[in-house]
Amino acid sequence: MPSGVLTRRPPYPPYLSLTLPLHAPNIPVVTTRPVEPDDRRAVAEIILGWGSDIVVTRGRIHHPIDLPGFVALDDDNKLVGLVTYTISGRECEIVTLDAHVKWQGIGTALLKAVCREAIAASCTRVWLITTNDNIDAIRFYQRRGFVLKAVYANAIAESRKLKPQIPLIGEHGIPIRDEIEFERVL
Repeated sequence: MPSGVLTRRPPYPPYLSLTLPLHAPNIPVVTTRPVEPDDRRAVAEIILGWGSDIVVTRGRIHHPIDLPGFVALDDDNKLVGLVTYTISGRECEIVTLDAHVKWQGIGTALLKAVCREAIAASCTRVWLITTNDNIDAIRFYQRRGFVLKAVYANAIAESRKLKPQIPLIGEHGIPIRDEIEFERVL
């Protein structure tokens, strides 16, 4: 290739394609399935573990305990992760994503499950909100084909009016101020 010529990379690494098998060497097998009525107690425990039964995104209150979602199960059929979402029109918003153990493919499996569901529902995009302190989430979503769509500066001040439990300081000692919107066009 001539010097100075740039090649265009795919929007996300091919190994994260929705069509490839999830399992990789040295990562436990994780299966996903839709949340069932018998899961609601475990779902509530996960959601309440974050300090409240509501999530606020873009000024809207969500009740993730009542939303559709997927659970991730390990080899022993133990619940190891949860994602909740809502579909409105042709858009799917991920409201919560929780993996009990990081770096084991749980979040990726749940994300793939939601993207497949969004495709089946004829959605044109999947989107989500995270906060400026959530560096791990910012990295996670970008590595899985999501792009930064918008930054809503100081939006958390308004969110705290609806959910006062949102702390002032978040991960890594970073003040929680901004909402960051990521999207993946389907």
